[in-house]
Amino acid sequence: MMALIEFTNKGIYCKQGNFYIDPWQPVDQAVLTHGHADHAKWGNKSYLCHTLTKPILTERYGLSDNVATLAYQNTIDIHGVKLTLFPAGHVIGSAQVKLEYKGEIVVVSGDYKTEHDGISTAFEPVKCHTFVTESTFGLPIYKWQPQQQIFDRIKAWVAGNHQKGKTSVLIAYSLGKAQRLVKHLAGHHPIYVHQTIANLNQAFVDAGVTIPSTIKISPEIKKDELQKGIVIVPPALADSRWIKSLINPAIGICSGWMAVRAGRRWRSADAGFALSDHADWPGLLAAIKATEAEKVMVTHGSTAIFSRYLNEIGISAQEVKTQYGDEEEAEEKADENEIKEEGTKI
Repeated sequence: MMALIEFTNKGIYCKQGNFYIDPWQPVDQAVLTHGHADHAKWGNKSYLCHTLTKPILTERYGLSDNVATLAYQNTIDIHGVKLTLFPAGHVIGSAQVKLEYKGEIVVVSGDYKTEHDGISTAFEPVKCHTFVTESTFGLPIYKWQPQQQIFDRIKAWVAGNHQKGKTSVLIAYSLGKAQRLVKHLAGHHPIYVHQTIANLNQAFVDAGVTIPSTIKISPEIKKDELQKGIVIVPPALADSRWIKSLINPAIGICSGWMAVRAGRRWRSADAGFALSDHADWPGLLAAIKATEAEKVMVTHGSTAIFSRYLNEIGISAQEVKTQYGDEEEAEEKADENEIKEEGTKI
């Protein structure tokens, strides 16, 4: 039997259906798992994605007419391949792609996390023969605290900053992390967001997603007003002159990488919160076991170590090289491009 997917120089290809999943080079038909810039790229002739990923493509790339959408658990037939999307829990609109052809079932998960974040649709394991998994945090050292504990720490940090007369600045992706912060921090202090975050929030609201109201940062807002609230900006502005011009700015980095290291560029940060949109080590293992897959393909992240461990515990796994690259770097570039195009000034 011919394999249902193959890893090519353009991306994950389904020959039977003649489409690619999250291609990293332009193709005729792209099926997207989610809207992060390392998975959703401009230049494809046509796109298929979840209903709530389309607003991201429209906002970031101006795509609309050539984007078809599919709701979770709805199935379409593409040249005999049954394609269904299931929630991945990564960000709003993120999906796992289930392919079924002549009795063979393959699930390409994209990026995912297993703890429900309260704003994305919760991850749902799908039984299959072959499961394609990420391994961004595929090391035993990565074990997330319950997110409520992390948000409680952030709230305590903000309260402490206010007592000391500091301005609380949280650094977070415009897509994913920012919406989680707004959802869980709303109601305690005014939340001010950068324009790139405000644009995505509005796109989601227009699509029917409930997101607490925020205030878009503008030159008219005075620095002492920002000092009384919570400021959320993307990583592209982390070292900007604007942040340095705030009243006693205190910078908090929201990233899974903060669990073990800050990285050279974050050494000057005042706080780090290990808030991730990816599954940790226990989450990856639980998700994979729930699929009951006979074969696991391990992509971007700690591929060698994670695939070796799966084989050691009796799960047939294979390391697969892809060109997804670094999500953090890709998302920061996407924000930089939007800031440049819009001439955003704050």
